[in-house]
Formats: sequence, structure tokens, C-alpha cells
Amino acid sequence: MPLETFHASSALSMGVELELQLVGEHDRDLASAAADLLELAQRQTFPGDIKPEMTDSMIEVATGIHDSHATLLAQLRLMRDALVKDAARLNVSLCGGGTHPFQQWSERRIFSAPRFQQLSGLYGYLAKQFTVFGQHVHIGMPDPDSALRVLHALGRYVPHFIALSASSPFSQGSDTLFDSARLNSVFAFPLSGRAPFVLEWSRFERDYFARMEDTGIVRSMKDFYWDIRPKPEYGTIELRVCDTPLGVDRAAQIAVYLQALCRLILSGEDPEPVEDDYLVYTYNRFQACRFGLDGLIVHPRSHAALPLRDDIAATLERLAPHADALRSSDAMDALHRMVRGGGNDATRLRAVHARTRNLLAVVDDAVAAFAQ
Repeated sequence: MPLETFHASSALSMGVELELQLVGEHDRDLASAAADLLELAQRQTFPGDIKPEMTDSMIEVATGIHDSHATLLAQLRLMRDALVKDAARLNVSLCGGGTHPFQQWSERRIFSAPRFQQLSGLYGYLAKQFTVFGQHVHIGMPDPDSALRVLHALGRYVPHFIALSASSPFSQGSDTLFDSARLNSVFAFPLSGRAPFVLEWSRFERDYFARMEDTGIVRSMKDFYWDIRPKPEYGTIELRVCDTPLGVDRAAQIAVYLQALCRLILSGEDPEPVEDDYLVYTYNRFQACRFGLDGLIVHPRSHAALPLRDDIAATLERLAPHADALRSSDAMDALHRMVRGGGNDATRLRAVHARTRNLLAVVDDAVAAFAQ
């Protein structure tokens, strides 16, 4: 079918989606409780959107459309509180984190929805290995050409979001030595990676999407697992590289960081994107996944390498006027303190394991962080 029309949306409006883990109260392994939790949540007015995900040990929740950090955070907290209350009735807990520390992918069950069953048939064991948990952020764009321009300009900042949100150091019972092991599962899918470098929507629709659709490989934008993708039905771009943070406060901070970056790019303060910017993209993304805030980033234009922490801190300082205009300075200050004074959620989880030598304690800490 033709690519959907790019619908109008309020520029710089934002929405957040969080994929969350359902874990047993006692064994702390993933619990097959998605259907029961969805039924409980739908018996009353849930303060957001809630739906199943690929396997039955995970759910996805989504906020409405927001312009400010304050209202976004307020809704995220309401959703969290409702989920924690309903989950307790089922003897399960919820938590963030990009991966579960010790679950075994072979024990997972695909959720009984036609799309997930179809994806399981197509991707085989990769579908069960996709029991990983991410935060997606949507930002409203004034028009489709701006959406593509901002999408590609953001490529230079993708490592920032990976490092800031990284919360998946453990997988299948082992320390992966990655801060974000989750993204390794995403990269396995054939339509992952980055969007093709096209800056005009008409060309994207005619020269790329229509030709891809003609191959029979894709039918809609949902079939692309790109790091950032346009969502024409919402009039947004969608950032997809973030692990689900341990707490909703961090999720809101990451969302407004993206909002401020988009404002900076739309204002013309950043250089126009060129395809050569992607020469360092894969290396920078790997550095952020592997080392988090302690990784290196190579600037796409100057080719200078500097610590990712320093690049994020300098960007936060550049964004200060935009944060003031968007009423998100407090959230940006919290990110700045985290970057300069400590570590991300992966650092926190590793510290718990170093102290306890127990992965159940790691899950306990993630559960406590989400409930707070």
C-alpha cells in the first residue's frame, strides 16, 4: 500500500513509549503475566495506553502528547503507580532495564496476537530473543522534509542516547561487558540500522519506500527497525535506540533532551546533515553500547575523538537556552549531574552485582528503582 500521508502535528510535542519487564515476586525470573495484567489495567481507566509486546513477559505503555517535561513526567508517574498496584494483585513486579539479567530466551512464549505470530514465523528464534526492553521517544515535526532533515542531523547524537539510557549489562546470566547489550539483539534484524540518506519526503516515498514495497519486503514503516524512523501517521520522528531506564524520571529527562536537540536543529544552529556524517556512525554507536559514558565519540566533521561524557556535557551546555524555552532546565541539569558525577543505570546494576554477587539482587534493585 502507499506510504501514509505525513500528518500535521504540533512541532516539538513529544510522547514516550516504555517496554517493561514482568518478573515473578519470588524467583525474579520473567513471568508470563502480560495477558492478565492487560485485563486488569483495562477494567478501569488506565492513565495512558497499554498493550502487549512480542513475548508474554513484557508490556508496552505509552503516554499521550505533551509539550512540557512537567506534564510528561506526571503522566509517566501515574502510569507507573497504576501498573505497580495492578501487578501486585498478580504476584508479579515491574521493572525497567534493557535486558533481564538471567532469563533464558528459549523459555519465552510469543504473545498470541496475529502480528507477533507472523513475526515469529518470519524471524524464528530471533523473535524470542527480542525479549528486550526499550524506550521510544516521538517528537512532533512541522512538515515531512523537516522530519527527514532532523532525523539525519540527530545521527551525530545517537551515541548520547545509548549511553544515557544504557541499562542492559547482563544477559542470559552473564555480564556482557556492554553497557547496552540490548541493541545487539536489535541489530540482528535485517531492517535495522539507519535510515537511507534522503532529505526530501517526495524522494523518500518515490525512490525508496515504493521500491522497497515493490520487493515485497515491507508494507509499512512498522517493518523498519531503524535507530530513528519517521512516523507519518503521527507526524513525528521516533528515536528507538534507548534502553528502558530503571526509573520514569530518567525516561522523562531523556525525552526532553531529544526535544531540546530537535529545537536546536530546527533553529538552524547545527550544520545541515550530509551523508558523510555516517562514516563514523557505526563506530560511535558501538563505543556507546560497549562502554557507555566512558566510550569515545569521533566527530563526523572534524574527526576529533573525545570522551562521550565530555561531548554530552558540552551539548547540554549548548542546549541551555532551548531548555529554558521548553521549561526543561531542571531535567537537563539532572542529566548533567549524572554525566559529570557518576554513571548510568548499567553502572548502578553492576555495582549491585559487585556488592552481592547475586543476579536476583540486581532484579530486586531494578524493581525498587521502578517503584520509586
